[in-house]
Amino acid sequence: MAEETWNKVDGPVRAGAIIQAGSVGTLHVHEAAVRTSAVPCQLPPALAHFEDRADERARVLAAVAEGPGAGGGPLVVALSGMGGIGKTALGFELARALLGHCPDGALHVDLDDLRRDGVVEVADALGDLLRALAPEARPEPELRGRARQYWTATQGRRLVVVVDNARSDGELRPLLPASADSVVIVASHGPLYDLDGVRLLDLPLGPLGPEAAVNLLRRIVTDDRAAADRLDADPASVAELARRCAGLPAALYVAGRWIRRQRRRELRVLIEDLTAELDREGLPVVEAVWDAAYAGLGPVAARLYRLLPHHPAPVVGDHAAAALLGADLDEAAGALDELDTAGLLERRPDGLGMHALLRGHALRRAGDADSADPAEGARARLVRWYRRQAGRADLVAAGPRLTVSVPAEEAPAPAGVPDLVFPDAPTALRWLEDERLALYGCVRIAAEDGFDEEVVALCEALWTHFLDHRHYADVIEAFGHGVAAAVRSDRLAATVRMRCQLARALWEQHRYPEAAEELGLAVDGARLLGESAEERKLRASAVEFRGKFASVLGDWAAAVPDFEAAREEHRAIGNAYGVMLQTYLLGRAAVAMGDLARGVDLLGEANAAASGLGRERMAARTGFELGSALRAAGRRAEAVALYEAALAGARERRSPGDELRVLEALVELSEEAGDTSGAAGFRSAAEALRGSDGAAVVPMA
Repeated sequence: MAEETWNKVDGPVRAGAIIQAGSVGTLHVHEAAVRTSAVPCQLPPALAHFEDRADERARVLAAVAEGPGAGGGPLVVALSGMGGIGKTALGFELARALLGHCPDGALHVDLDDLRRDGVVEVADALGDLLRALAPEARPEPELRGRARQYWTATQGRRLVVVVDNARSDGELRPLLPASADSVVIVASHGPLYDLDGVRLLDLPLGPLGPEAAVNLLRRIVTDDRAAADRLDADPASVAELARRCAGLPAALYVAGRWIRRQRRRELRVLIEDLTAELDREGLPVVEAVWDAAYAGLGPVAARLYRLLPHHPAPVVGDHAAAALLGADLDEAAGALDELDTAGLLERRPDGLGMHALLRGHALRRAGDADSADPAEGARARLVRWYRRQAGRADLVAAGPRLTVSVPAEEAPAPAGVPDLVFPDAPTALRWLEDERLALYGCVRIAAEDGFDEEVVALCEALWTHFLDHRHYADVIEAFGHGVAAAVRSDRLAATVRMRCQLARALWEQHRYPEAAEELGLAVDGARLLGESAEERKLRASAVEFRGKFASVLGDWAAAVPDFEAAREEHRAIGNAYGVMLQTYLLGRAAVAMGDLARGVDLLGEANAAASGLGRERMAARTGFELGSALRAAGRRAEAVALYEAALAGARERRSPGDELRVLEALVELSEEAGDTSGAAGFRSAAEALRGSDGAAVVPMA
């Protein structure tokens, strides 16, 4: 199958910290260690056609000019009104106007993208904002920790933050920057209340007036000279069409595109047809305008329009469109361009997407008797394409590891839709994060449609991504589907694997009874596995998960027998990596239980094994733990060398969480040696990393 390289534009470039060894093993930080990041700007290109809202703009600029209020919070501009009234467009327009006042960046988050069953996972919204401030950010696992990181990252900065589709004050409050000089622009259907400590500017939006509506319509149409001449020749019909659009920018935009496409028909006749349809069917005006635009589509674009509501993410690209259609990339790209030209897609900061109102319209058109288009095949193709790409990305990101699903390269894929190429692990991980809404959405589709193999395979492919990006609501839901799919298909190995991975997400959210239940069932199931090498490896993994859970609860005495049993199982089947991992866990346990000598021996053995196996991530982690054990044993010089290697490894892997952990240890080590200058340098580097990158120390496992 043909392949295409996926290599999205990287995040802002940073100046890396430079560490060198000084005399007597003391480490010093160069001035270059202070990290800088490019200014984020998540605003889409300015609309070619924007009309009116001058009063609202003037009120916002006046409020900004007044300066910070007494409450210490940011200025919150609340734009409210019905769907299609232009809240989001005005929000972006205002944000662009404020870039001079807010030189530290412009952020955007759409809460509907993160809404599940009406509830927003606010922790995910904060994670997105932290990564927008610095693409290498490592948000903490929980909402409270992410909120603290966000406050730190925004303190003293002048930002403009656009929050789309907020439904309540509770969703918005954690997203407010900790700076009175920042501005938050919120688009919501209703007014917001109870936002204490901020300056609230409430701006309810109504329809455009007749003159503004006509002007907007003319501006949309007059990009085309021939269409403009038609408007000039029949101003009465233009005014009637604007009236029919009820002053809604969403309707006017589609109507203007519709006129441009109907080059050979008189404007008066077009208006008469639209009016007749409204009178005959009693349709809402926006629905009638969209129907007219839809009727002008070619067959491929019309079919894609009907299928797009089944794409589970807010933005759709050529590959996903091709999978839905069962077509090649060129045909899919042409259909997307046609939908964009017809005004039936919206341009978002990260690509083309479908407005929620248009999504509903497309589903209604799909239900028409004369355009029936069963979606089952399209959903299956989409799920299988994402399953294949996710598995391939995970293999590049994590390397070969224990899995229970068919290898990604052997999984079926839609004919004509090329695979992506992931040249390195960072690229693969970025793709998994950028496509996470589609990937987790495909887990839901697969569960709904009974694609049990794809449910499990997608969950396995998302495991490494979860370890770096802890979107708990999505992960717990997805692996819950994974358990159900594995049980439903009577796949014992898959059931054991899914229960173990679900348990970890549960215990990291302090849902200990549920985690214990899943692990108990996983270990019981593992006892029923056969004696093949892969089954024995999975049995050892289940016991290891139980040991990790015991260590999380502080019960190291219970964890040690599980780690020892897992190590013996791995040793018996010749799995050197498994032996190394259990040795590492046993070393950590020995240190935690106060047996430093045994801990140093075990961690040294694990570090040597990881290096010999070429496992760079584990070599760095085992080295750091060994350094900490040596430091506790008073062997400071050896600890310094290991910390240096761990720091270099963390930077090479672009792992700010690990880097922060090492820097904090170096602060303590320098202070213990009385090196106040060195400690200050490391502390400054750690604070810059924590504040700018949103790095977080997460438990090693």
